[in-house]
Amino acid sequence: MRTIKLLSAYFLMLGVFTSCYTDVFIEDDLATPVVPLSSVLADYELWYVDIDQTQGNGSIPFMDKAFTFSFLNGTVMANNNLAGIGDQGSGFGIEVGYYDVFDYDLDISHDIDGFYSFEVSLLSNNAIELYNRYTNTSYVLIGYQRSNFDYDRLFYDNIHFFLQEYAVWEKIHTSLSGTSNAFDAENYLQFLPVNSGVNFRSSQDPRGSSTTNLYWDYSGIYEVNNVVNNAYLKTLTLDYDYFANEYFELSILDDATIALYHPASGSEYRFRGRGYIQYKTPSEGKSRLKQSEIEQNIKAIKALAL
Repeated sequence: MRTIKLLSAYFLMLGVFTSCYTDVFIEDDLATPVVPLSSVLADYELWYVDIDQTQGNGSIPFMDKAFTFSFLNGTVMANNNLAGIGDQGSGFGIEVGYYDVFDYDLDISHDIDGFYSFEVSLLSNNAIELYNRYTNTSYVLIGYQRSNFDYDRLFYDNIHFFLQEYAVWEKIHTSLSGTSNAFDAENYLQFLPVNSGVNFRSSQDPRGSSTTNLYWDYSGIYEVNNVVNNAYLKTLTLDYDYFANEYFELSILDDATIALYHPASGSEYRFRGRGYIQYKTPSEGKSRLKQSEIEQNIKAIKALAL
C-alpha cells in the first residue's frame, strides 16, 4: 500500500513538472521578438518600386508614378522623376504625404491621391510587399541605401520615362566625323507616352526656337531595346510614318543630355532636354508601365499604323 502511494506521488510530481515545462516552452515561443514595421521601413533609405513585380489590375496613382519611396519620421518622400534623382531632396525626392504604422499595416495619406492602407509582408531582408485590399493590388519594394543605389542603372532601366520627362529634346551638337544624312536636318525630338497613337515627333525648326511654337515635320513610333551584355547602353529606333527607319545607339550623358550614335553614317548627335516636367499631380497622366505592357502597347500602335 505504501509502495502504491509513493508511486502515485511520483507520477503526480512528474505530471506537475511536465506541465510546468510545457507552459514555459509556450511562453518562450510567444515571446519571440518580431521586428516592428517602423524599424523595417527605417532600415533602408530608399525603397525602389519594382514595377514589373506589381500584381493585380487596380491602380494607385502615386504608387504607379514613383521610382522610390522613403519613410522618414512620419513623412513620405518620393522620387517621381529620373531627372534630378540623387540630388533632389538630398536623394529622397519630394515630400508627397504622411504615413503611420499599426502592427504590419502601413497607412499613407498622399497629398493629392488621398488615403490608402496597405498590408505589409516581408519577402526577404530587403524586400517588402505592399498589398492594398480595396484595389486588390500589390507592389514590391526593394530596399537600398543612397550610397549603394545604382542611379545610372535606374535611368537605363526606365529610359522610356526619362525621354518623356522633357517637353522636347533640342539638338546641341553634331560630330564633325560621319557622313551627311537626312537626320542632320532634325533639330528637335519629342517623346510621348506609348498610348498616344504616335509616340515621337521631330522638327527641323532652327535651334533656339521657342518650344511652344515648333512645327512638327514628322511623326512615328519609337522603340528602345536592350544591348546584350551592356546594361548601360540602349538602342533607339525611330520608325517614321512615311520614311525609312533611323537606328541609333542611345546613351545618357547626364540627367538632361542624351547622345545618339548613328552607325549608318558614323555621326553622333547630342540632345538636351527642354521643358522639364515634374510629376506629382494626376493631371500629368504619367504612369510607369511594366516592360511587357510597353511592348504590347507598341505592337498595338504599330498595328494601327499599318
